This record gives sequence, structure tokens and C-alpha cells, in this order.
Amino acid sequence: MNKSLKLDFILKSLKIKLSFKKNTSFRGVSDLFLAKKNDLVFFSNIKYLDLLKKTNAAACIIKEKHAKYLPSNCFPIISPNPEIDFIKVTNLFYKNLNLDHVAFKILKTNDIKKKFKKITFGKNFICGKNVKIGKNCVIGHNVIIDSTTIEENATIGNNVVLSNSFIGKNVNICDSSVIGKKGFGFKVIDNKIVRIPHIGKVVIGDNCEIGSKCNIDRGSIRDTIIKENTFIDNMVQIAHNVNIGANCIIASQVGIAGSTTIGDNTVIGGQAGISGHLRIGRNVKIGGKSGVIRNLDDNTRVMGYPAINFKSFIKKNIQK
Repeated sequence: MNKSLKLDFILKSLKIKLSFKKNTSFRGVSDLFLAKKNDLVFFSNIKYLDLLKKTNAAACIIKEKHAKYLPSNCFPIISPNPEIDFIKVTNLFYKNLNLDHVAFKILKTNDIKKKFKKITFGKNFICGKNVKIGKNCVIGHNVIIDSTTIEENATIGNNVVLSNSFIGKNVNICDSSVIGKKGFGFKVIDNKIVRIPHIGKVVIGDNCEIGSKCNIDRGSIRDTIIKENTFIDNMVQIAHNVNIGANCIIASQVGIAGSTTIGDNTVIGGQAGISGHLRIGRNVKIGGKSGVIRNLDDNTRVMGYPAINFKSFIKKNIQK
């Protein structure tokens, strides 16, 4: 990552001509909510207008019609395509993060034993030099771990791949799950499909369980988060930037699209699909094979496609 980039360099790279009083230095990119005073953000989705008005970012790549909503601390970089220009700027800060790379800086078996004296691990354990593992962890056979911290008493099953992640205490990750790889994000630039860089990570809270053959993508700008005591069944897909609350239960073959937030104590039935950029409240129950395409309030029960109130779904199908 480049340590910092000046405003004039960014504008020149984007071929944008703007006058400015201060040639601000940016330490990196962020999202509207997490941004600090030396960060650069973008805005393109009206759903996040409230966050735009309160952002602490130093500058925002934004369409001219939306610039009036920026707080006084945030300099507008006017662009006809804010998201595309933001991808270009992200690539200036973070080189080669639009792909996953093989971990070649790894520890030999004897070095693993010396570094982690209080863990148990199986055959063919590939461990990056930048990995941290707490005491009493059990690592299965054919496991690959890189750029990851694992707290104590975790169990990692066979054939698991972990990268760019933080794993809490007492977490159980079952066989063949892949956690922390890049998400499925792309844009068309100049008639060419371009990957979106993924600079975030996956954070899994204490006492969680991740079933077999699950895929949890790391965040693009913010982290993908699963909070404490949440249990996830086999073959579940969780996309980039998803935030899942505490004490949730998610059954097999559920798919959750990017940047959706799910509240505490929510239960999701098998094969349900949840669209991206949604807010699912607390204590929500979503029936199996449902398709959720809108926000859901706290204590809601839904089923069907598109998902509707559970009682209405039952009445509608009884009449058939």
C-alpha cells in the first residue's frame, strides 16, 4: 500500500480538473461510515444518503447533483461515474488486491512447532509467516492459513482455507470451508470487466460455528463480520461486506448478497436468498427457499418469493 497520495495526483490520475485551496494528503480509502479525516470515499447509492451527510472523510468522489449533501469537512471530487473512479483510486493505494495470491512465505513444520507450542495440527498444514494462533487450537489436515489471527480454543477442520481473517475464541470451522478470499465484485470500464479490489477482511466473533463447504468473502472496503455465537450450516455463501449479528442461525445453502446487514437473533431457513444492500432487523425469521428483496423490520416473519408476511403466505397457498 502507498503511504499517502496527494489530491492533485489523484485528480490527474482520474483526468478530473478541479480547483482546490488545499492539496490534501490521503492515507487511504474507506466507506462513508468508517471514514476518518484523511480518508477518501465515494457516493453513488441514495440508500446511504444519511451516512453521506455525516461522513468524516476528507473528500468524496461524487456526482455533482449529490455534492450539496456533503458536510463542510468533505471536499467534493465531481465525477460522472463515482464508483468506477473510486475503483481506480483504490488501485492506486493498494496494488494487486483485485486477485488472491498464493502464500509462498510459509513456515516449515519444525518452525510451526516452535512458534505455536500449544496447538495441535495435522498433516500438510501450510502456515504463513504472518499468522497468529492462540493456545489450545486444533488444526486439521491439508489446511492453508495466511494473513490471519486465530484466538484460543478454535477448531479448524480438514481442507479449510483461511486468509485475511480474524477468528475469535472457541470458534469451530468445519471441513472444506473457504474464508477470507476476494468477493465477486466487478465493474465494466471501457467495455472491459474489471475486478473491484478487496482490501477488507473477515471477522468472526467468539463461539461461532461455520459449517462445511461454506464460502465467506472478505470485504471490499469494509470488513465482512459475523458476530458472536452465530451458527452457520453447510454450503452457505456470504458475500463481501455482509454484517451478521449475534446469536443468528443460518441453515444450509443460504446465499446472502453483498453489503447486507442482518440483526441479532435472526433465523434463516435453508436455500433462502437475500439480496444485497438490505437491512434485516433483529429477531427476524425467514422461511426456507424464500427470496428477500426488501428491508425487513424487527420481529418480522416472512416466506416465499418475493418474501411476504408468513401468515399472508400461508393463506395465499392454502387457497390454491
